[in-house]
Amino acid sequence: MNPITTHPHHKRLRRSLASWSRWLHIYLSMFGLVTILFFSITGLTLNHPDWFFAEQTTRVTGQLETGLLHQVNPPPENWDESDYRHQVDTLEVAERLRAEHRLAGRVSDFLVFEDECEVTFERPGYAATARIDRASGEYSLDVTANDLATVMNDLHKGRHTGYWWSWVIDVSAVIGTLTGVTGFILIFFLRLRRIQGTATAIVGGIVLWIFYRIAIG
Repeated sequence: MNPITTHPHHKRLRRSLASWSRWLHIYLSMFGLVTILFFSITGLTLNHPDWFFAEQTTRVTGQLETGLLHQVNPPPENWDESDYRHQVDTLEVAERLRAEHRLAGRVSDFLVFEDECEVTFERPGYAATARIDRASGEYSLDVTANDLATVMNDLHKGRHTGYWWSWVIDVSAVIGTLTGVTGFILIFFLRLRRIQGTATAIVGGIVLWIFYRIAIG
């Protein structure tokens, strides 16, 4: 009786799959090494914010020209009479505040009410909020700056980070996924480690599932 043999085409497919999986696993791991370490470490600091936390808040005051706060412009269609931004030169006000106090970040919110304005600048680990009296132009500005760990935590969450950092998070997620998948594929080409490796992956999944069930109660 002839022994069972593997078709040459199947052998080539197996070799090709093993080769590509090994290549992807090695070079994706090296390319994304710093990124994977960053998100791993900041995951720990994010889970324990009390380990590293230093916040400094300063308050300053100033005054703007009232003409910037009372522009003669028609209200938008379907105006609900609660948003008065059409009466304020929002761009000039924001840039005056930025230049005067060297504010960082981008404007995340600009609220205009009948008697006051509120402008918020934000970036990771940083926030500045100005409250402006529209009648007098006087304002108070609170600037809050946090330590490096808080900045890193905000980057981990994608908080106030903008468009390009969101791409970093997406690419990092893809790299991490491919690294894990190719590593799992490679274990099937290691005869002496195949069963133990698969069993370890299954146990890890079960442990995670148990803690997931505990977490959601």
